[in-house]
Amino acid sequence: MSTPPVTTPRPVSAFIQLWADAASTVLQQIVSAAYPITVAPAEEMPASAAGDVQLTITATGTARGEMSLRVPAPTAIELAKVFTANPDVPGPEPSADDRAALEELFRQFAGHVVTSARPKGLEIQLTTALGETPTWSPGASGCLRSGAGAPQQLQIEWKLSSALATALVTTWQEPEAAKPAPPPEIKKEVKATKDANLPSKLDLLMDVELDVTLRFGGRNLLLKEILDLGPGSVLELDRDIQDEADLYLDGKLIARGEVVSIEGNFGLRVTEVLAARGS
Repeated sequence: MSTPPVTTPRPVSAFIQLWADAASTVLQQIVSAAYPITVAPAEEMPASAAGDVQLTITATGTARGEMSLRVPAPTAIELAKVFTANPDVPGPEPSADDRAALEELFRQFAGHVVTSARPKGLEIQLTTALGETPTWSPGASGCLRSGAGAPQQLQIEWKLSSALATALVTTWQEPEAAKPAPPPEIKKEVKATKDANLPSKLDLLMDVELDVTLRFGGRNLLLKEILDLGPGSVLELDRDIQDEADLYLDGKLIARGEVVSIEGNFGLRVTEVLAARGS
């Protein structure tokens, strides 16, 4: 039996559309010609390759989390040519200068997204940097690609962390179309009917996967100590063996509990939940 397609929540789709619009606007300003960018499914992306450029977008503010962008080498080279106005960028893989140019170009994209997001209830800051392939499981993914009539053929894969996807769903504000006010005697009844038909935002979050981390303890190490590590080395952590372990979600402590063994795997018996107190 085939698996039904995963529906991307409307706020996530709208956020990605901001990125498509921002890329189109910036590239159009650079080349002085129409540069349509469209949103497409992740399946349309080519497989990962050694020359791909990875960028990490870190969001802070009312929506927090990470966005990962993978730019295949052909697209990276084309964008470097456009941004630097240098048609002689060598190939087949982007150089260090090409990667730096790409980082600055996407920083400009992010600036437009920040401005466009404010009317949607998102007061966010986006930090752009060259990065690595994300280790977290995405909460949503897809790709951006050039549309019909674009000067170059571009493909960019995007992934949102579960934390950022969840934050977008809970904070995004859709503008409502202006409607004539109902007569005073039925105004209350109309509002009640409207509220009953609105989908709960919480329902949209129930199928979002979140990565959690179990922390047994920590310790500060000198560089010399790290270099001396080898098979058989033993590190003493900052807590006793009988102390409870911490459970983190997106870097935030949400619970504590006792470490247990479940069919040969580590597990956690929760003894205290901290998220409700904002700990």
